[in-house]
Amino acid sequence: MGTAYTPGLTVSRDQIVRKVRRLPLKGEVLVSSGQSVEPDTVVARTQLPGILQTIKLAEKLGVEPKEVASLLKVNIGDQVEVGQLVGESKGLFGMFKSTVASEYAGTVEALSDVSGHLLVREAPIPVEITAYMKGQIVEVIPEEGAIVETRGGLVQGIFGIGGERRGAIRVAVSSPDEILNENHLRQDDAGKILVGGAGLTLQAIRAAEKVAAAGLVVGALRDVDITQYLGYDIGVAITGQEAIPLTIVATEGFGNLAMAERTFNLFKEFEGRDASINGATQIRAGVIRPEVIIPNPSATGSAGTTSSGGALDIGSHIRVIREPYFGLIGEVVDLPPELHVVESGTEVRVLKAKLADGRVVLVPRANVEIIAS
Repeated sequence: MGTAYTPGLTVSRDQIVRKVRRLPLKGEVLVSSGQSVEPDTVVARTQLPGILQTIKLAEKLGVEPKEVASLLKVNIGDQVEVGQLVGESKGLFGMFKSTVASEYAGTVEALSDVSGHLLVREAPIPVEITAYMKGQIVEVIPEEGAIVETRGGLVQGIFGIGGERRGAIRVAVSSPDEILNENHLRQDDAGKILVGGAGLTLQAIRAAEKVAAAGLVVGALRDVDITQYLGYDIGVAITGQEAIPLTIVATEGFGNLAMAERTFNLFKEFEGRDASINGATQIRAGVIRPEVIIPNPSATGSAGTTSSGGALDIGSHIRVIREPYFGLIGEVVDLPPELHVVESGTEVRVLKAKLADGRVVLVPRANVEIIAS
């Protein structure tokens, strides 16, 4: 059973990364295959239908719904502005008329003779999809978007918040076990992606926001700090849509975990380069990993390809994702074929891993993920 599929986490200095950039509905594609793009290059754009608003004409005019059509002062398809007259009653002897002004700007879409409601569609909402990362268009998806490819460093994290951003990398601490605090922040960190070590303080997050940093990457996050920063408990839903001005990514987990040395050294190697960062995370079906992508156009030779998992084998680098060894890095040294009974009484397949501190431990295979390189 050494070939059992195991979730993977990529940390690589030379990787081929492809991203599908797709509109939420059909629109116009603005790039062509083979075109070089920057992170802020608009790949495709469309317009979402505006919000459909309701004006209760019958109720406001004090008439039966079937009478509203004769009292309407606009036609279906007309453009209306806020405050424009849309309905007027006949009144009594031509006097004491009731009038209704539109509360919305948009297009008159329909009138219901059942409810007496006038429907106004507000202006369309423009939507643009950017390339997100520096690279090349390798495929155009007609009317929907394109696929962008780049080559360079890729670090996938465990958890993140905040959406897509870009910035130059600055390693703000001296070692992977150092905690990032507000004293590590500088005034010239605006627009940069700052790399810390074992974790960060709430004051560091607020200081990063104050200097307008683009992102923070650390080994681990404390749930209490994230909750205090956001003002609410994030729960288990997909992240990445938070209304915050920076993106935060944890590469190892929660609590106080040093960033893996190979990950920290990768960031040191690419310090000063522009990168793209995204904190979007989904841990259930359809796993989405937070990530930092560091394009490296000067790379030569063969490169890896992104993978979300693979087959366990002797020598595989893994991270333990459950207690009591949560967050620890190791190397698979044995894959026993027989089942082992764990504390819960369940029989499971296990592996033996040599941890970074030299210990050899027995871990259920379901409790690890491969670190793809």
